[in-house]
Amino acid sequence: MTGRVFAVVGPSGAGKDTLLSGAVAATPALHWARRVITRPQVAGDEPFEGVSPQEFDFLRDSGAFALEWPAHGLRYGIRKTEFASLGQGGDVVFNGSRAALPLALEQFPNLIVLRISAPSKVLAERLAARGRETMAEIEARLARASYAVPDGMAVIDITNDATPEVGIARLLAALQAKLVR
Repeated sequence: MTGRVFAVVGPSGAGKDTLLSGAVAATPALHWARRVITRPQVAGDEPFEGVSPQEFDFLRDSGAFALEWPAHGLRYGIRKTEFASLGQGGDVVFNGSRAALPLALEQFPNLIVLRISAPSKVLAERLAARGRETMAEIEARLARASYAVPDGMAVIDITNDATPEVGIARLLAALQAKLVR
């Protein structure tokens, strides 16, 4: 039996990590693939492995990544080992990028995209609360925000415009039909 892969995509501030955290807490069999990012780790931040660009290059060149992509001046990767449970029928979810979807579909032909959206005002408030970017950087990020995904992909849309609990419930409802075998 082979498990399934879910790519969670959406603009920064849509609440992808918050929703993933809640979904995995409610569905322990669902594995949240940890990303490798060329950014220092910060306490209380999303769960990821922070590496230098040189360390990232080494991992990439040694074949450690199942997926990798650039976004917002950073580089992201997901180690092959994060998908190990697929062979035993386990389901894997990852916080991805629309730019990585073609490669992800190539690697995982039954990929399901969970597209998270929120109104621009909500995105701006969430990004400002993070404190990682200036207001000008936030405005530039919002101007680039897009919800487009490549044609032919299985997509489930989830609006995350309310409390985290409501957003998590919406994600779980969307997953429910897909998680039932």
